[in-house]
Amino acid sequence: MPPLIFLPPYAPKLNPVERIWLYLRKRFLSLRLFPDLDAIIDGCCDAWNRLVTEPDRIASLTDYPYLRSVRTS
Repeated sequence: MPPLIFLPPYAPKLNPVERIWLYLRKRFLSLRLFPDLDAIIDGCCDAWNRLVTEPDRIASLTDYPYLRSVRTS
């Protein structure tokens, strides 16, 4: 079993999810005005659904050198 790697309590540059969120905001959600909360939720869901059709993009966004050292075979 690989060792656990503890991250600092606040480390957005080390958290792969942060890079996905930044990509979604930049690519699909920026420069848009949403009329209400439901439109925001629909826009975020649409952005996510468009992203999951690109598994190579997700892999490139979440690939960190420190994660490669703890992957299991």
